[in-house]
Amino acid sequence: MATFIMLSTLTDEGASTIKSDPNRITEVNQELEKMGVKVLSQYAVLGPYDFVNVVEAKDNVAIARVSAVLSARGSIRLLTMPAIPIDEFISGLASQ
Repeated sequence: MATFIMLSTLTDEGASTIKSDPNRITEVNQELEKMGVKVLSQYAVLGPYDFVNVVEAKDNVAIARVSAVLSARGSIRLLTMPAIPIDEFISGLASQ
């Protein structure tokens, strides 16, 4: 499984949804699980993004599909990035 960082910003529609139903956040996490993406950790943050999620997915295609499905709803805008465990990164540098 690969690790990804998902940064999300709520649209006006998304903000309205979670204001009226805060549990919608965890409901979406369950939907992600059904699509093969596991939420490892999740944070509400201040600044240009509203949430930071650390997730695991099979590969880039799986996470791209999830990003497309979530973005198409119109409630969030996403920036998804692959995350390399630091030991793998260091090992990769050392092998050159």
